[in-house]
Amino acid sequence: MIRILHTADWQIGRQYGRFAPEDAAALAEARLGTVERIAALAGEQQVRAVLVAGDVFDAQTVSDRTIRRLFNAMEGFAGPWILIPGNHDAALAESVWSRAARLGAIAPHVRVILQPQVLELPELGLAVLAAPLTQRQTHSDLTGWFDSAETSCGLRRIGLAHGSVQGLLADDIDSPNPIAADRAARARLDYLALGDWHGLKCVNERCWYSGTPEQDRFKDNGAGQVLLVDLPENGAPQVEAHAVGQFQWQRWSEALAVASDLDRLIERLEQVPASAVLELQLAGQLDLASQARLQQAISIAQGRCRSLQCDLAELRLTPTDADLAALQADGYLGDAIAELREHQQLDEGEAARDALAILAGLLRERQSGKGDHGSQGLPGAQEAQEAQEKQAEAPATEPTPMREDQA
Repeated sequence: MIRILHTADWQIGRQYGRFAPEDAAALAEARLGTVERIAALAGEQQVRAVLVAGDVFDAQTVSDRTIRRLFNAMEGFAGPWILIPGNHDAALAESVWSRAARLGAIAPHVRVILQPQVLELPELGLAVLAAPLTQRQTHSDLTGWFDSAETSCGLRRIGLAHGSVQGLLADDIDSPNPIAADRAARARLDYLALGDWHGLKCVNERCWYSGTPEQDRFKDNGAGQVLLVDLPENGAPQVEAHAVGQFQWQRWSEALAVASDLDRLIERLEQVPASAVLELQLAGQLDLASQARLQQAISIAQGRCRSLQCDLAELRLTPTDADLAALQADGYLGDAIAELREHQQLDEGEAARDALAILAGLLRERQSGKGDHGSQGLPGAQEAQEAQEKQAEAPATEPTPMREDQA
């Protein structure tokens, strides 16, 4: 039995511009930490080799320091690493790989295959048929030559490629860098290790996508794992997924209609682990007292987990008579709140909601003595006016929806 480790799509150097700087830096750093865990796992499992099916780097322009740090992270496994370029780090005439070579960063036991070839490793019992990308996109199947490739008798035939298996993945990604769905059978491969799809996916018993080992999208697709592959002398390989990722990305969509909905959401937020990267999408309506509870729960959860981003565009604040009485919002303040409530029904509803929340918070602070509202503070009417002005100054367009991550 020969055991190998299959991984891909490390995307080292990826930037996370949609996150706060502190979170973005931690998410980028986690990708290097995951490579260190892959190296440790390869040693523990005594694999013959680690195969990396493309997109090792996220871009050709990563810094020299990032290149060195990546290869340093691989030092924990002294056995063979076999890497190919993918569409993000294609083997161009001048590429991240040529810079890595000039830097002397690539250790002798790391093999970077920059041209299509058969790499025979008789001491390991392996013959690797590699189809690296030499440009970002191609419309021909670069694994086609596998069918006629000859390898020495007795070696396991392992395909290594980066692209989209036709007819299996989403239609909008089925054309660039195509790979035939039956390539493993046609090329008499014992196993075909693929990269490009960021989730774990079995094409057939001899062909798998390992997915990215560090989750980077809000998709429940098995990302954050690597594959341990046992290759018997005869028969199908035995494939086992092994979790190595640090962070778990989650997207929650909650509708708040009654008090018990908020209770359940707060209970969930209290259980969010430190490893969570959470996107929270809320719809429905809350009174001001419930909004204060929600804001407190979100603030606590943000301090506990890696990242928590909130989309409140579909959430409405509906102050009750009890809210108004508790805020002592009579006279001008009551009129201001009534006007903001009406604006929530118009196109500028999100700004009106925020203005309501600001006004309610200011009034609560003044009543509790937490805010500095003495002789130098703002009188209640001026607070209300400033909250209204915030709503009035907001653009009367629909809020831009949060960007959907692509496959």
